[in-house]
Formats: sequence, structure tokens, C-alpha cells
Amino acid sequence: MSRPPERRNTNEQDLFRSRLDQILNMAHELVRLADTIDWPFLEHRFGEVYSDGPGMPPLPTRLMAGLAILKYTFDLSDEDVCARWVENPYFQYLCGEEFFCHELPFERSSMTRWRQRMGEERIAALLQESLSVAVKTGAMKPQDTRRVIVDTTVQSKNVMFPTDAKLLHRARERLVVLARKTGVNLRQSYVRVGKRALIKHQRYAHAKQFKRANRSLRTLRTYLGRTIRDISRRIAGDDDLEEIFTRPLHLAGRVLGQKRRQRGKKVYSLHAPEVECIGKGKARAPYEFGVKVSIATTLKRSRGGQFALHAMALPGNPYDGHTLETVIPDMERTLGAKIERILADAGYRGHNAPLSHKFAVFTTGQKRRITPTIKRELRRRAAVEPVIGHIKNEHRMDRNYLAHSQGDAINAILAAAGYNFHLLLKWLRFLLCLVAIASRLQPKPVAA
Repeated sequence: MSRPPERRNTNEQDLFRSRLDQILNMAHELVRLADTIDWPFLEHRFGEVYSDGPGMPPLPTRLMAGLAILKYTFDLSDEDVCARWVENPYFQYLCGEEFFCHELPFERSSMTRWRQRMGEERIAALLQESLSVAVKTGAMKPQDTRRVIVDTTVQSKNVMFPTDAKLLHRARERLVVLARKTGVNLRQSYVRVGKRALIKHQRYAHAKQFKRANRSLRTLRTYLGRTIRDISRRIAGDDDLEEIFTRPLHLAGRVLGQKRRQRGKKVYSLHAPEVECIGKGKARAPYEFGVKVSIATTLKRSRGGQFALHAMALPGNPYDGHTLETVIPDMERTLGAKIERILADAGYRGHNAPLSHKFAVFTTGQKRRITPTIKRELRRRAAVEPVIGHIKNEHRMDRNYLAHSQGDAINAILAAAGYNFHLLLKWLRFLLCLVAIASRLQPKPVAA
């Protein structure tokens, strides 16, 4: 695919349209943010996935990167950000438009394909740029990134709460629907009796009649097993049908065979089999279904706020201390500087940090090598908790709607970048207020 046509300010005039820079308040925080972001850096970073070959050129990088920034800064879905882009001239200016557009120049699905094409490694450039803008505008000092606080949280996936009955019923439904689409005639679909067995199980379980509930559960298991065997017999020898049914049959077989207390990986959602069950010890939510995410923030609160320095999805539900071997090198690549000190909670004891940082990690409750300065800094460790709360509740990390493991990684990075850009907008608004106050306080010249 050929490279995207990048946008540059041409200063062209139109007889029938006014330029956006002539009708907008150029002191607005979104305008100032758009003028501060290093768009050529993002164009170079995201342009690496394209070549100069033939084909229809993709959408401009500034348009797609700007939409990603707006989506996660203002906590909007793809549909909502597209709707607001049409009616908000400041959104259009951030995305590089010179004249107001009355309709979308792209399809909403283009945002999904752009995220998938960029991947986790290149999407991190938006987080890097948010930190670069923070340094440029004075919201953060470069030395603030030398000492960091690290913690983990759970990024929940957009799945229903998994129960054995729901999974068995849903697995059979998906197989029956696929069989109808491909023209495979089943001996019996179990649509009516399967739904009745699910309702019975739910009612018996609600009434705490667990023997009857388990009987209905065994019935659902039987229906799924019969459907799997029926489909396997009917597609035997047909290579095309076997290829179509390989993945659905494999998932249905895993659901059928898994036990309640078995160890190892289980299926908790058929449309998102990468989901993991993570127990965090919370009274309100003993188990959460998604992926573990590492979040890092500055030890010292910067002038513009408590910025997020790093975000990374950690599939496989690893022990917190065993994540530092991966997190620390990736964090230093993002920041472009060496980390002097890392503070973490007691869950990071016995960590496997790289040898260069083995003695730079300090955990809560540690006794050795603790100086009065480090002891005082450890009291600031909890500063990462409100950062995690804001990223989850206000910037789309509380419930991830992006598909597959790649979607987990991309959503975590973009949520942290959106949180940083939100702080930057508040900082630019604050600077504008300071300028307005200073102009009012200046003494007026006295007339002769």
C-alpha cells in the first residue's frame, strides 16, 4: 500500500468558505495543543508500516492519530467521536483540516483498521508524544521521569459474567448458526429444549436448589456434546468445511471438557477466548475477567499533574514482581532515559528486574537499603492509585471493547495517552487564565 498523503498548512483561501484559523479562538486549548504536537514525528513513526507501492493511498496520519487522541481524551466511542468531529470545528482543526467539513471524509471502520495496522509498538508513539508535549509546555520537567511508581491493575474485557451453563448454551448456539450458514443439516438443533434447560438451571440456582440445577447443567452439556459429534461426522472428508469448523469446534470442545476447579487456561468467553480470570482480592469484585496491565507514573507530582509514563498489557496473568524484566526496558525505550529509582508495593517482592536495576527497585515493607529519603518517597507510592482510577473510569480502560490480545495492548496504551492529553488540556487552559490575569493586573498608561 502506498504512503498516506500528509497534510500541510497551505494558507489557501476559498471564496465560499472561511478558513478554520479565521473563525476559531486561536487561544483555545485544543488549538494550542494541535500547534504543539510534533505531527512530522507521528507521521514518520506511523508511516513505517506503508510502502511506496501501487494502490489507493490511505487516510492522512494526522487525521487518524488526531481521532485516536480525541477518542481517548474525551472518553468517546468510535461512533461518538465521528459524530462530534462533524459538528466540532476544534476537533477538525486538531485533525489537520483547513476548512470546515460538513460530512465525514472516511468510514468509521477505518479507525479500527488503522489501529490494527499500527499495532502496539507504533501506537506507543502517541504516549511518547504526550510526554514530549508536557515537557515543551512546562507541565513536566525531564528529571521527573527518573523516579517512577509502578503498579498493576486489571483491564476488563467486554464480556458477560461467565457461568458454565451460559458457556455451554452459547457454544451450542454458535455451532448451530454456523451449520445453518454452511448448509450442514443437523439431526437436531436443540434450540427449544436447550433454551428451556438454561432457564431451568438459572431458576433452580436462584432458588438454591443445586441438585436440580446440576441436572439441568448436565442436560446442557449433553446437548453440546451431541451437537459437536453430529457436526464432526457430517463434515468428515470435506476439507473446506473442516477448515471452517476447526476453531468453533475446538472452542466448544474446550468448554465441554473444562472443569470448575481445573488448573491452567480456561475459556471464559467464546468471542474473546484470550480473556483471563484475575483475582485481585477486592471485596466488591473478587474476580475480574480481562488482562493484567502495568501502569507507571512519576514519583513527584509535576506542575501539570501526575502524568502516566508507561502502560503495558501483560497477558498470562504473571506475578507482579516477574513483570519488571519486561516492563523496565520497555519503559526506558518509551521515555528515552534511564530510570534511577522504582517504587512498588509489596506484591513486587522477589522481583526479577534486570541486573542494571536490581538495586533500584524498592518495595513497601522493605527493611534493607532503606535510607530516610527512600522511606519518605515510599509514602508517595499510593500516588499511582488515583492515576489508575482516572485512566480506568474516564479514559476507556475500565472496559475494553477492542478485539483480541492486540486490542488489549492498544487500548491500555491509548488510555494512558488520553489521560495525559486530558491533563495537558487542563494545563494549557490554566496558562491561558494566568496570561489573562497578568494582562489585567498590568498598570494602564496615564494620559498626559
